[in-house]
Amino acid sequence: MKKLVRFAIAGGIGFLVDAGVLSALLHLTPLGPFLARLVAIALAMAATWAFNRSFTFDRSGRSLASEGFRYGSVGVTAALVNYGLYSALLLSLPSLQPLAAMVIASLASMIFSFFGYSRFVFRTE
Repeated sequence: MKKLVRFAIAGGIGFLVDAGVLSALLHLTPLGPFLARLVAIALAMAATWAFNRSFTFDRSGRSLASEGFRYGSVGVTAALVNYGLYSALLLSLPSLQPLAAMVIASLASMIFSFFGYSRFVFRTE
């Protein structure tokens, strides 16, 4: 249960980075909601890896490079699910705000991420 709470905190941090970067890019740059979200997801993934590696899960015993690759693999897969749902929502519901679509898509990919990180990335060998 402790890991799940810490994972939720990491997710909250990632969500804040994702939402903050997305909002900033939408307001301060000519990037549209699709390209801005790609940048936001990448920065959020880096933030959650740092938190998850230090506080949520025990270190895996793998090298930093191996662990980073595994984390990236799960993260990219979860991000594709997240981004796919985000895009589908925006395209099918044009009046939906990008941040609302981000919330829905982020929640949908959270379960996949937890199991991927806990079983594939940070599981001790």
